[in-house]
Amino acid sequence: MMYLSLKLIHILSAIVLFGLGSGTVFYKVMTDKSRDHAAIAVTSKHVVLADWWFTTPTVIIQPLTGILLADQLSASFGDGWLWWTVVLYLLTGLCWLPVVVLQIRMRDIAADSLAQGRPLPYLYSYYSKIWLWLGVPAFFGMIGITTLMIFHNSLWS
Repeated sequence: MMYLSLKLIHILSAIVLFGLGSGTVFYKVMTDKSRDHAAIAVTSKHVVLADWWFTTPTVIIQPLTGILLADQLSASFGDGWLWWTVVLYLLTGLCWLPVVVLQIRMRDIAADSLAQGRPLPYLYSYYSKIWLWLGVPAFFGMIGITTLMIFHNSLWS
């Protein structure tokens, strides 16, 4: 029962992490393309909130439940699939940390320029491009992690 409970939490957390990441990218990119300054300010604020409320807890839950599940399965970090999962998770995290900083900066830039009645400065779109390009390896990292989680027995048996 403990194993199934951990697995359920792990899977639901992965769904929230991956789904929220994909959703925030879609809404932020679409809002930025609209060039609607007020919408950009609100969406930027909500992207930061979503990261704090949902992404941060799942980033903590994933390794905790993953370690407990690996222990339940008597899996070793010497197992190829588990080693690659950890490597991809760490690389994805290295992309995510600067993304969080950029999101906060973009939120503040959008809010400040809107409050002052000024157009969005070039710095906002510069940060947005970096944000998007950091998301590309993170996205494929999550695809890789999910693939390893699902097919690990088939790939390494």
